[in-house]
Amino acid sequence: MKFRKYRHKVQYYETDTMKIVHHSNYIRWMEEARVDMLEQMGIGYDVMEREGVLSPVLEVECSYKAMTRFPETVEIEAVLSSYTGVRFAIEYIIRGPQGDVRATAKSTHCFIGSDGSPLSLRRKFPAWDAIFRANALFSR
Repeated sequence: MKFRKYRHKVQYYETDTMKIVHHSNYIRWMEEARVDMLEQMGIGYDVMEREGVLSPVLEVECSYKAMTRFPETVEIEAVLSSYTGVRFAIEYIIRGPQGDVRATAKSTHCFIGSDGSPLSLRRKFPAWDAIFRANALFSR
């Protein structure tokens, strides 16, 4: 499945005195794009949480390529790059209005139950597992 790209209009409060986006906001945008991607898959965080499944962030990497300024709109491409049944990774490309790359990033997540213990979608939610497998570039 090719996911629809997420668009974010830079808000004034996301910038410094030079109207340049503060680096921490790229991580927030990644979360917005991730939430949107999971909803496109039919397994949004609201769906997971109703079933007692949580998905914390394990790791985040971001490489900044060019500045983003107020009031630009960026487009974020999110790709489910890997999935193991318990963990998954998403890679992001954040582009400016002209298609130029502003940042590349990756976030890694896992699934846990409401008690905090690791959870295997393969065993507990096989239909969700099938959706993740079908959309991941790499799965085991």
